Amino acid sequence: MNLLMFAASLRKDSCNRKLINLAEEIAKNQGARVTHADFSEFSAPLYNADIQNGSGFPAEITHFTKLLQEADGLVISSPEYNYSIPGTLKNLIDWVSRISPMPWKGCPILLMSASPSLAGGNRGLWSTRIPLEACGGFLFPDMFSLASAYVAFDDNGQLKDKALLDRFTQIITDFIPYASMVRNLKKAKKDS
Repeated sequence: MNLLMFAASLRKDSCNRKLINLAEEIAKNQGARVTHADFSEFSAPLYNADIQNGSGFPAEITHFTKLLQEADGLVISSPEYNYSIPGTLKNLIDWVSRISPMPWKGCPILLMSASPSLAGGNRGLWSTRIPLEACGGFLFPDMFSLASAYVAFDDNGQLKDKALLDRFTQIITDFIPYASMVRNLKKAKKDS
């Protein structure tokens, strides 16, 4: 089981980076291999069909697509921008959606967020689900939203609240067999 993980934030000290680091640690403890990417690797110009038709897909988009196709599942920790999806993440989704066959189709995806707000970025996650599901992604039913994220982590990058850490660990643990099941179904369908 190979999981691709990234925090959809460009800020070095982002709480979403802390959350994805914790997700990586938990997934590895469950026996998964993790490809942990930095979101800046996928920074591409705003989607423009003229660019696509003139010079093809930007190298950053080709790089991301290769990582996505090699992974058995995707885990994204995304900030919430103005109650919605960050434009940088939406741009990545839009670019990748233009590739044929659709790389998002049949991809198991777990969404999470960390925010200083009391909603924990949950509104942004609902906005993020829409384009990914429209592109054929298999979104894991549970999402994780970390509220008051500026004070939620200890000095070792662990969640201070044990009940919250247990819930987070359970979501990561449950996502791994879900991703495996979805990938196996996709492979069986392709082979038949």
